[in-house]
Amino acid sequence: MSKQALLALLSLSADTPCCPSLAQQRVPAETATVLAPAFKALGDPVRLQLMSMIASAKGGEVCVCDLTPAFDLTGPTISHHLKTLREAGLVDAERRGTWVYYRARPAILRQLAALLTVEPTTAA
Repeated sequence: MSKQALLALLSLSADTPCCPSLAQQRVPAETATVLAPAFKALGDPVRLQLMSMIASAKGGEVCVCDLTPAFDLTGPTISHHLKTLREAGLVDAERRGTWVYYRARPAILRQLAALLTVEPTTAA
């Protein structure tokens, strides 16, 4: 099954969780294959900070012109990190004139969070 077919199967844009928590049952191989790129993208400190800046932006979006100065990195390096977040399905981008604006995709973030949610156990 192709990666595109898996994405359609899991419907990462849906508001419903894709799968039970890791603590409830084993993650199916197909689900792991689809979700791993998102976790991998967030595994880099710069991308994690970018994701946080985008997700917490007032108005729900942020211009790349506001992201780049926050780092001691070149514009092309920031662009590479943003491309990785886009390809992982974590953000959407829209070009307006010479600038690109980024928005988080809350549905996939909720699904990733749900997968990692562990309910506290009661001591016996």
